[in-house]
Amino acid sequence: MDDLLLPTAITNFIATTNEADSAHFMAQFTPDAVLDDWGTTYQGAAEIAKWNQTDNIGKQSHFELEDFTQDDGQTWIVQLQVSGQGFNGSSPFRMTLADDLLARVEILPD
Repeated sequence: MDDLLLPTAITNFIATTNEADSAHFMAQFTPDAVLDDWGTTYQGAAEIAKWNQTDNIGKQSHFELEDFTQDDGQTWIVQLQVSGQGFNGSSPFRMTLADDLLARVEILPD
């Protein structure tokens, strides 16, 4: 899947997870970003950093881009195949940007 049409913050979300680079992963978010993981909400950098350690890079997650669509001007639906020591499977991520950073990430049930 060619990710050249995706915004940089989204491609970096994927790449920094795969590289286990927590500092650069967190740099992809606005200061007041929200991450919603199947209904559990994490507000702001400190909470998203905790989620990153308990559910993402801390679980050695690896993302493979399967598909994507642009939902509206600033929102994308990105289908990711997830593997690692936590969730394994395919899941849609709704990602909303502000100022070229991730303002909201919603991990949706498939």
